[in-house]
Amino acid sequence: MTAEADARWLAAAACLGERARPLSRPNPAVGAIVVRDGIVVGRGWTRAGGRPHAEAVALAQAGAAARGATLYVTLEPCAHRSERGPACADLLVEAGIARAVIGVPDPDPRTAREGIARLRAQGIEVCVADDERCREGLAGYLARRTLGRPLVTLKLATTADGFVARADGTSKWITGEAARAHVHRERARQDAILVGGGTLRTDDPRLDVRLPGLEERSPRRLVLTDGKAPKGWTALRSPGEICTLDDVQYLLVEGGAATAEAFLAAGLVDRLLLYRAQSEFGAGIAAFRDPGPDGVPRGWRLAESRKLGSDRLEVYYPGKPQGA
Repeated sequence: MTAEADARWLAAAACLGERARPLSRPNPAVGAIVVRDGIVVGRGWTRAGGRPHAEAVALAQAGAAARGATLYVTLEPCAHRSERGPACADLLVEAGIARAVIGVPDPDPRTAREGIARLRAQGIEVCVADDERCREGLAGYLARRTLGRPLVTLKLATTADGFVARADGTSKWITGEAARAHVHRERARQDAILVGGGTLRTDDPRLDVRLPGLEERSPRRLVLTDGKAPKGWTALRSPGEICTLDDVQYLLVEGGAATAEAFLAAGLVDRLLLYRAQSEFGAGIAAFRDPGPDGVPRGWRLAESRKLGSDRLEVYYPGKPQGA
């Protein structure tokens, strides 16, 4: 099998892994495909609640066809047994897999390349691709394991002149229906969502998912406040307290401006979603305290830009612009 073919199958496994997010929590959203003679004989993704694992699902579907086949999996197969199920490395050996292509090594100390070593010790050919697509699909899990906190996406909707609200704090419906639908899609992929106390008091937001068929994926609601949280909400006193959210791999921060500034100042934002409307306020509450010429904090690079109805979505990551 060529490196190009391996990359294609890993990309397909990563797409399957997306189906598991965020319902696989507290386990990572893993995807797996069993391929024999160029034909898919089994596929799977981590099921809700974390079990069964993607490999177990794919191998069960493949059955006897797994013997001599290649398994493509986004994350290193686990090496530890638990009360909830066997180690996936052992399942691969029992199924007779001849070759395993792994997207990303698992930083979990219970596995941490032990799964790879166990497969090789049993004569299985192992290729560790360190694949960027797989790494992106597991970003929340990897952040939780390596940084001790969830992956944080900061979402802001702004006017064309850079304001998130009018001077009195009101801000509803800056963007149109297409942009709002995209926000709900993002919510459906998060474990938790956070706003500031001012936003909670002014807007009384629902912060749920209102896309048909995805309502059950509404994330846990958090509020950054010195006071008490209302029923159904969890209060955090500072951005740093996100490290205590052990069951949260993906966190969406929806503002407003003060909360956004607090997370940016603390260096706790991994991804910025900016929904820019065509309308202008002329005055009001600015999205950022000291933006650069492109209207975002300095030190952020634009990775994606596309139209959503009459609005524009811009996706930024920390780092220098490409080619700089």
